[in-house]
Amino acid sequence: MSPFFTNDAVILGILLLILAFIFQTSGSSNPFWKKFYTYIPALLLCYFIPSLLHTFNLVDPEKTKLYFVSSRYLLPASLVLLTLSIDLKKVIGLGPKALIMFFSATVGIIIGGPLAILIISTFAPEIVGGQGPDAIWRGLTTIAGSWIGGGANQTAMKEVFEVGDNIFSAMITVDVLVANFWMAFLLYGAGVSKQLDKWLKSDTSAIEEVQKKVEAYRASIARIPTLSDLTNVIAVGFGVTAVAHYFADLIAPWISLHAPHLKMYSLTSNFFWIVVIATTGGLILSFTRLRLLEGVGASRIGSFLLYVLVASIGLKMNVLAIVERPGLFLVAGIWMLTHVIVLLVVGKLIKAPFFFIAVGSQANIGGAASAPIVASAFHPSLAPIGVLLAVLGYALGTYCAWICGILMSIVAPA
Repeated sequence: MSPFFTNDAVILGILLLILAFIFQTSGSSNPFWKKFYTYIPALLLCYFIPSLLHTFNLVDPEKTKLYFVSSRYLLPASLVLLTLSIDLKKVIGLGPKALIMFFSATVGIIIGGPLAILIISTFAPEIVGGQGPDAIWRGLTTIAGSWIGGGANQTAMKEVFEVGDNIFSAMITVDVLVANFWMAFLLYGAGVSKQLDKWLKSDTSAIEEVQKKVEAYRASIARIPTLSDLTNVIAVGFGVTAVAHYFADLIAPWISLHAPHLKMYSLTSNFFWIVVIATTGGLILSFTRLRLLEGVGASRIGSFLLYVLVASIGLKMNVLAIVERPGLFLVAGIWMLTHVIVLLVVGKLIKAPFFFIAVGSQANIGGAASAPIVASAFHPSLAPIGVLLAVLGYALGTYCAWICGILMSIVAPA
């Protein structure tokens, strides 16, 4: 039977209405919605509700070009705008302990994935096995992208490692549920941070100094955007995307012709180079005055482009896929536990404030959407620190998740 909606313009309009409904209700002060979103993450709905269009045959995901357009055009532009605002000087100004905890969190994720596969393969190799697009290690690379960077990096890994739609659906559910479960612990930790800081024997005076610096920086760049400002933001995002496409079209075929053995490292993938060049372009521009475009909402526009992509991915989802693979929660649990152990050991060794541990972790695991939430749980004015570190996660996500993916492919059972 033919799907009810076949026009991409109509489907796009429906997806935008869905996103508007989710954002409106998730930010509502209505008691019902506040309680609802306490248990149901908004991000999960951004995937799940569009998937119902597929489930009830309202849309055929194989016949719409929305995902292709979103992943090839909106995703690179989103990466540019999310990395454009990074101010490495300010991040360094947060002090070495903040960065040490952030990078420790990243390392914990990079080694946690392969370690989880190794452990489980000793007693239940079928849980972490599989071949082709639905190989478990391929699907896990998308969790690595999400947990180090965010949704954009997750989608990048889906394309780079050619992850099947079925396994990707299961991974999204595992990713969101496990990540939100961990965030609940961090929010609880914020409430007892004094006790935790006492156990860590940490000095929290640096946080107050950082708080003042961040507040001054945000106030100095914020302004009401003009049409010219918004045009500049869009031009930068899609301009760098154009450059990324141009050079990817040159680099990928050249490597395929002259070094085809590099295919195992995804270096012959056109999409891999689009993502890497776009991310690198955003990082380079962050050293110029263009980073001030954050003051007129560059990252917000980048996030909007990202959520359009998230909704288009939802069209391809099979939300019941996790029922077939409950063992994936065990994999993610071991993975997250490794991440936590690395954080606590390093935090104890360097006597880092729990604030840096929590925000460093969430800047990786949750990204710019939830790192500010955890940061503001300590103090509202500290939320921008979560954003700064999360943007650093976006910048590193593509590279580090790729490394994690290669390691997982090596240790995965044949």
